Formats: sequence, C-alpha cells, structure tokens
Amino acid sequence: MELILVRDGPTCVWCAREFRGQAVPTTDHLVPRVKGGPSWVENEVAACRGCNRLRGHVSPVDWLGECLRQGRKPDTERVSRVLTLLGAAIVERGGQRRARAYVERQLRRLAKPG
Repeated sequence: MELILVRDGPTCVWCAREFRGQAVPTTDHLVPRVKGGPSWVENEVAACRGCNRLRGHVSPVDWLGECLRQGRKPDTERVSRVLTLLGAAIVERGGQRRARAYVERQLRRLAKPG
C-alpha cells in the first residue's frame, strides 16, 4: 500500500478524498482479479474503502463514468497512467492474456473523445 501512496498520492482515485479519518485507504485492482487481473502493484490504485466496495468488478472506464454521474471527482489521468504501467509490465513479464486484452480495451475506451 505504501508504494502505491508514494506513486499516486494520498487521495482516492475515484472520489479524490484525502486519506484521513474515516477515509481509509485500500488497494483497488484496476483489472479485477476475477477478470484476470494480477496482484501486481502496477494493477493497483489507492481507493477509499467506500469507493472500492461500491466499484466491485465494474470496469475502470465504466466506473469513471459512474463516479462523474454521482458528482465525484475521479482522477482519470491516474487511471490511464496506471493502466499504461500495467500494460508495460505485462509485456515485460509475459503471460496475463486475459488482463492484457482487458487493459488494451480500457485504454482504447479512455482515448475516445467524449
């Protein structure tokens, strides 16, 4: 968790709340484990417990949209950056066929204007 907070800062990627008091940091897998996501630091972002629980297995792009609809302030740039890091880690380490395709789809969707 500490590596993620150093890399990304002390705020929730989905709602921008600063981690203190009741805003407890957790690690959220961008590519959910049930969809082939590895337990690598490159696949994790810092999220408050509430956002992590609410997101469940929703894709990052779909959850970004839902956060915006709910009036939250998600960090789209951070999500894109971490997905890009994960894609590079998958290429370097190999394997992760399901996660590789998932990451590519998510990055394509993020790149679409709109």
